Amino acid sequence: AAQELEDKHPEPLRVATTLDPRTVEGNMAAGYPLVAVMEEVLPLEGLMDHQLVEGPMDTPTLGGSPLELQEDHMAVQPQGAPMVSHLQVPMGLMDRVLLQSQDVGLMEDRGGAPPNVDPEAYSWFQSVDSDRSGYISIKELKQALVNSNWSSFNDETCLMMINMFDKTKSGRIDVYGFSALWKFIQQWKNLFQQYDRDHSGSISYTELQQALSQMGYNLSPQFTQLLVSRYCPRSANPAMQLDRFIQVCTQLQVLTEAFREKDTAVQGNIRLSFEDFVTMTASRML
Repeated sequence: AAQELEDKHPEPLRVATTLDPRTVEGNMAAGYPLVAVMEEVLPLEGLMDHQLVEGPMDTPTLGGSPLELQEDHMAVQPQGAPMVSHLQVPMGLMDRVLLQSQDVGLMEDRGGAPPNVDPEAYSWFQSVDSDRSGYISIKELKQALVNSNWSSFNDETCLMMINMFDKTKSGRIDVYGFSALWKFIQQWKNLFQQYDRDHSGSISYTELQQALSQMGYNLSPQFTQLLVSRYCPRSANPAMQLDRFIQVCTQLQVLTEAFREKDTAVQGNIRLSFEDFVTMTASRML
């Protein structure tokens, strides 16, 4: 069988660590069959019988375009927005590949995951930890996460997520922090896809207004427009990418929790001095 594949596909299957469409085109031109994963494709058949050729970067990964993990959409709590502590399981668009083919099997045995760490998250951790330090830096995280329009996650969102799960305040996250982060991103990606009604890969003003309303936020159209102006690229039809969606929704959750702590009478309004307001905001910024 291996010899037949060699005869059929004389060119080696190429792999790359960057979003290089030429890799996919080259594999297709060589005749490799493709298996659909969400809206992207990944050459799988014959993989084990061919030499792997590194792409333009130093750590090879499979495929030339980002793949999204297919997960069921998570329902939103009817009362209020879901809090960070309750988030479970959306994978941001990582330029890495998780092989899930019964025909091919695993490329390598990564060993057992540590206790209380999701095995898939552990596999991702080993891929993202490019320097094998046992920690994920903001640089490594930024290199691993991309939006549907091929743009990298912005620095603010990456730093926010590192700070959320960095229990040692070292500016890095270990495998346990990454496992929690992995589930956090998975949750938000599912919600993002749920509110992306037209499946454009981004959230429009109308979709964002609907999303915030269904999350339980009673916010004016003017506020939503402010978010669009602040966090969406300027264009005729501005739309929000996944990284900004995560950033905006997470900050809203944090500020909502801070407000609820002050609103002891549950009246929907509070009185604060300027210093109390600044202190509350600064202490909650991620």
